[in-house]
Amino acid sequence: MTVSRRDLLIAGSAASVAGLLAACGGTDPQSGGGSVSGEPRTGGALTYLEPQTWTTLYPPAAGFYPNGGVINNLTDRLLYQNPETLELEPWIAAELPKINKDATQYTFTLRKGVSYSDGTPLDAANVVKNFDLYGKGDSGRALTVSEAINNYDHGEVVDEQTVRFHFSAPAPGFAQATSTINSGLLSNATLDKTSEGFGPGNAKSIIGSGPFVIEDEQVGTQLSFKVREDYDWAPPSLSHQGRARLDKITYVVAGEDSVRVGTVVSGQAQLARQIEAPDETQFAGQGLALHAAATNGVNNGLSFRFRTPALSDLRVRQAIIAGIDRQAIVDTLFTKSYPLATGALAKTALGYVDTSKHYAHDPARAAALLDEAGWAAGPDKIRIKGDERLSLTFNEALPQPRSKEVVTLIQAQLAELGIEVKLFPGDQAAQDTARLDPKQIQVYHSMVGRADFDVIKSQYFSKNRNTLLNLDTKDGSVGDAELENLLSAIASEPTVEQREAASAAAQELLAEQAYILPIFEESQVFGLRTEVQGFGTESVGRPTFYGTWLAG
Repeated sequence: MTVSRRDLLIAGSAASVAGLLAACGGTDPQSGGGSVSGEPRTGGALTYLEPQTWTTLYPPAAGFYPNGGVINNLTDRLLYQNPETLELEPWIAAELPKINKDATQYTFTLRKGVSYSDGTPLDAANVVKNFDLYGKGDSGRALTVSEAINNYDHGEVVDEQTVRFHFSAPAPGFAQATSTINSGLLSNATLDKTSEGFGPGNAKSIIGSGPFVIEDEQVGTQLSFKVREDYDWAPPSLSHQGRARLDKITYVVAGEDSVRVGTVVSGQAQLARQIEAPDETQFAGQGLALHAAATNGVNNGLSFRFRTPALSDLRVRQAIIAGIDRQAIVDTLFTKSYPLATGALAKTALGYVDTSKHYAHDPARAAALLDEAGWAAGPDKIRIKGDERLSLTFNEALPQPRSKEVVTLIQAQLAELGIEVKLFPGDQAAQDTARLDPKQIQVYHSMVGRADFDVIKSQYFSKNRNTLLNLDTKDGSVGDAELENLLSAIASEPTVEQREAASAAAQELLAEQAYILPIFEESQVFGLRTEVQGFGTESVGRPTFYGTWLAG
């Protein structure tokens, strides 16, 4: 069965930074930047600032935005997801795949003449090697299965330019999965690495077929990219073809918001990611601009670990939701770049359902629910039930905008109801270690972007991110089997209608059971100088530099 694009879419510190810079010397995905006119230019070097350093360049584990920003410019994918229409288009695949009736076989024909930067061919055998690793993982090398790929069985080399993928059950999201950074194609030698080989200190040895290669790495602080002169296999739909327009990109880690903003505003760098809402006005001046990219997935919000004692009572979860004033949080901390969430998914996400009626701010109802659940005010005004205090610990979502400030406002709002909120301290490593421990974190702040029905499964399913801890990682038990089954169905039902129905039912269940509180639709906000032209992002907001050029 050959399917249309639409069917595939649906189915499927300041001083240190200054020193580094001194040493360095829109709507259309290729037409970002300000109002500078003129023909695109080839050449030049761009300095790009990231708030965090990258942690792995193994594509299935590269969802963290600093990782994805590297992978997106280093690798190609079988299919291209147009960031404006979200339609799937050919890329390394010469055409859209042929899919059998129950979506258990996908056949791709590959473009000829594509090679990796080490000179090795991107052929059928190499593509199968990529997906056999991404679809199955390798526990011996500590390489995980891609959360974007479901029910994978094996790949088959039909001939040098044709591959066929087989699945143990319907995998309707696979076509879109091949367009994500989690499916970035790598050379055979790179695929032989262990998990450590994809980590910091090894960036130069990660070989892709993309428009840029990494020529230098200063661990934790800087990556240097250079253009690949012989690159000539961009998605055919793009207006620009051939080598990328820039000669070089310097990717600098600048953790302080003020440093990223000040460095771009002063002209020492041209582009920075994660411009926080209070700083957006600094890009209203002449020669400056903002680019806010939708992430098209699960909204920024809270996951309540409903199997923990304090949150096991539906009335307590409902009370917390009624006690949080989301509109006040958005109005106080954010701008129009961050719309108030109306459900688990962004309005632009596939399968979106409006469940906002479950998230009304009603402090009187919240107090009544807590009273009904047997939580009474204690000596210090924090509610108690027997010997237990109603105390909850939230993580700080370091990759997400203003997470600490969001939790701080929630802390004040819930204190009025007699609920104590604590913020788990620590860097990303500490946060990752505590992420799946219900004794350390009871309320998990996060989001995930992916322009496919499967995104909601990625967030909440037990074998993916498991943000609700529906799966007890110690005893293997599942708290809500109905939710598990619905999430599984989203990724396994063969028809659009079945997937859409399962997604809608999962969203309604999440809302009715008060498992989550969506807060806002998260964008990736970039600040740039208007000489930066042609800058864009892929479908969930990671930077794309292929068509970027610098005006004189």
